[in-house]
Amino acid sequence: MNQRVVITGLGAVSPLGPTVSDLWEGIRNARCGIGPITAFDTTEYKTKLAAEVKPFDMEAYFSARELKFNDRFTQFARIAAKQAIADSGLEGHISDSTQYGVIIGSGIGGLASLENAVTNLKERGPSRISPFFIPMTLINLAAGQVAIDAKAQGHCSAIVTACAAGTNAIGEAFHKIRSGQQKVMLAGGSEAAITPLGIAGFMVMRALHEGSDPKRASIPFDAQRSGFVMGEGAAVVVLESLEHALARKATILAEMVGYGTSCDANHITAPLEDGAMGAQAMQLAIDDAGLKASDIDYINAHGTSTPLNDKTETLAVKKVFGESTKVPVSSTKSSTGHLLGASGAIEAVICVKALQEGLIPATIGYAESDPLCDLDIVPNTPRKANLNVVMSNSLGFGGHNASIILRKWEGQ
Repeated sequence: MNQRVVITGLGAVSPLGPTVSDLWEGIRNARCGIGPITAFDTTEYKTKLAAEVKPFDMEAYFSARELKFNDRFTQFARIAAKQAIADSGLEGHISDSTQYGVIIGSGIGGLASLENAVTNLKERGPSRISPFFIPMTLINLAAGQVAIDAKAQGHCSAIVTACAAGTNAIGEAFHKIRSGQQKVMLAGGSEAAITPLGIAGFMVMRALHEGSDPKRASIPFDAQRSGFVMGEGAAVVVLESLEHALARKATILAEMVGYGTSCDANHITAPLEDGAMGAQAMQLAIDDAGLKASDIDYINAHGTSTPLNDKTETLAVKKVFGESTKVPVSSTKSSTGHLLGASGAIEAVICVKALQEGLIPATIGYAESDPLCDLDIVPNTPRKANLNVVMSNSLGFGGHNASIILRKWEGQ
């Protein structure tokens, strides 16, 4: 018998601030977290903007040694997980640590550590490479470090599906609990790729926006969209079986009810132009939840602000919800930028808050309509609504498509 799965804790470090409260305050007030890149000198770069996590007191979470020997993406993951555990009140309520697992996704992992090591190798020689270089770089070490912090000895893995990684991580954790293999999971994504090499790599692909106005940089579904804006940060959610959550009298924030995945099997970076397999992931999530398309009250779109993604995602939505669909579809990447492997996790947290407050996030910075993106994108101003069921989509390089469905918790 399948277990029902609920969300009992949230954690987030984002360009809108280092806590879930900061993230949601930014979304509620249609705030933009994009600005000039400060992490390095962009003189020789066409791309000048990113959505950076602003400096905050990391020493509230770590010792100086831990800060030194963890890559930034691992630091973000550990902080988000610590926040989520605290929010859930989980500590002290795990009777069997082998039933407590971790899945953390990332698209790139410890890129800054890799760049620093290459510089050291060239300038100072192989003996001056840090012995922590490999564990600082490996993507699975975010999950491993979170598991060490949480003393979680159950299933522990890393999802590496580019921009779908955070959504895949939450979806796979959901299925682990629903099937009865685990009782509690920490799941999410983390990314810290605003580095000289990270920005240069996406820039030469012509994937990044190259303008100078932060308010017109990440503009999903707008006719003038010209590329995404790199973001950074992490988000982690605590998933539990309903039985486990009720037994410890946890505060339940939302229920997770569906998960679907598919692959375009088409191109290493470009989405399938007719949106068919993105639609497949959405439909599989709806079927997994035992729902109908008409039950979905809001879709948090992948919505990257690239010409091709937004057009094909529009087609995918129409394949599932009908050509004349009225379901609201917004992209919060207009506020946060695109956090790559962490984006789906950040957006899952936003969806939980949207359900709790009955507020649909806006697609901010919107000015010029595109007939190829003729959805109700909730332009510029969040909208009050009676939300019961919401969907969040993520689409990644390599053709990875993932959708999750969350339901409002009303004490059922």
